Formats: sequence, C-alpha cells, structure tokens
Amino acid sequence: MESQKQQEEILLKEHHKEEKSFLEGPQSRRKDFLFILKVLFEFIKGFRALHFVGPCVTIFGSARFKEGHPSYELARKVGEGLANLGFTVMTGGGPGIMEAANRGAKEAGGKSVGCNIVLPHEQQQNNYLDKWVNIRYFFVRKVLLSKYSYAFVVMPGGFGTLDEFFEALTLIQTNFIKRFPVVLMDKTFHKKLNEHFEAMIAAGTILEEDTKLLLYTDSVEEAMEHIEKNAVELFGLRKKKPLKVFPWLGESR
Repeated sequence: MESQKQQEEILLKEHHKEEKSFLEGPQSRRKDFLFILKVLFEFIKGFRALHFVGPCVTIFGSARFKEGHPSYELARKVGEGLANLGFTVMTGGGPGIMEAANRGAKEAGGKSVGCNIVLPHEQQQNNYLDKWVNIRYFFVRKVLLSKYSYAFVVMPGGFGTLDEFFEALTLIQTNFIKRFPVVLMDKTFHKKLNEHFEAMIAAGTILEEDTKLLLYTDSVEEAMEHIEKNAVELFGLRKKKPLKVFPWLGESR
C-alpha cells in the first residue's frame, strides 16, 4: 500500500508533466481553460494566505547553504535586522538562505512568512515560518513575493535567485512597481554582477538611474539604513493602518 508521501510524489510528477505539456505549445481549448482555472486557484490561495502578513521585505538566496556557512549567518542577521525595523520577512520558504532569514526574524520576535515552491523530491518549508503557502507555479510564486514587499535583499544564490532579482529590477525599471530599494549582500560575490551593470550602462542598454536604488554592501547596519530611508520613510509605512479583518469571510490575522 502506497504511503501518503509516495502518493503526493506521484501527484506532483503528474502536475509537472501537465505543466510541461502546457509549455510545449498549443493544447486543446479544454486543457488550456482547465490550466487557467488551476492558476487562478493558486493566485487566490496565495492572496488569502498572505493578505494580513503586513509590510514585507523579500529575501532571495541559495537553498544550498547550511548553518555555519558565512552566507547563512549573514542572512540570519539580515532577518533579525528587518524584524527590528518592523518588517515581516518573506522568503521562498525553503532551506538555506531562506531558512536563515526566516530564523533571524523569528529569533528577533518578528514575523516570518514563506511562499514555498512545490518541486519533486525538493524543498519543504523550513521550521521558522509563522505562515506559509505552497505554490505549484514559479510565476505565481514570483508575483506573490513581489506583491507584498517594499524592498528586496539579494543574498548569494544561483539561477533562481538571479531570476527573481532580475524580475524585480525589470518591474521597478518599467514602473510596474514602485522604486523599492534593492540590497545585494556580499560585495565580493556580486562584484562581477556590478561590473556587468557598469558595462550595460556604458553600452547604453540601461540608464545609470536604473541602478540608483541598488546597494552593494557587507554591512547589515548599512543595509537596514538604506531600507529604512528608501522604504519605511519614503512610503510612510509607520503611518499605515492595519487592514480590516472580516470574520464573516473566515479571515484572521
């Protein structure tokens, strides 16, 4: 008899097979419509889960760093600093940098939430989350990570981290979201990225002002000052009233 975990893995594999088929090109109208309904459900699930989490800062970074790694410990301090500023720390909800940031916030007495991507044989939510939501589609998850945030912190990471970072930059550059501050922690790790941005400015593919709110730093204190100046003060976050709860809709904080 199959265990519940085995059944979940089978369902997850079927889901990814379905998603791959969708991305391969035209399907029947019925299949496309059913896929849209599933995406709609994922958005609604995310909105309901995260509606009352409060002003967030999203932290991006690798899932591969363990406790004791310098990047893990740095992310933990960043999470603590953001909690002390009054932000809810939002991450992808998984291990590594995400766990460290959530842990730092939790240990500082702050709020900690995660938007976890569901992958076969990978990434369960970490143990430092006050609230989380499991999302099946990367693009839905990226929308949620941006929707509730007033700043972004980019830690050392891989393709996924860069994907989320560049999407945030694109949304800021094109004014689809406000000019939120973006902090890149670990100057040495991001040195080549900074140099490439300089080359892009020199080539005219981006403007110097597009990188104005980017901060490269190794200092948690400097990062917090940058976020406080360009998010807390600029957007009047301390003056924002909490959202009203409607118990008859099943809502709670």
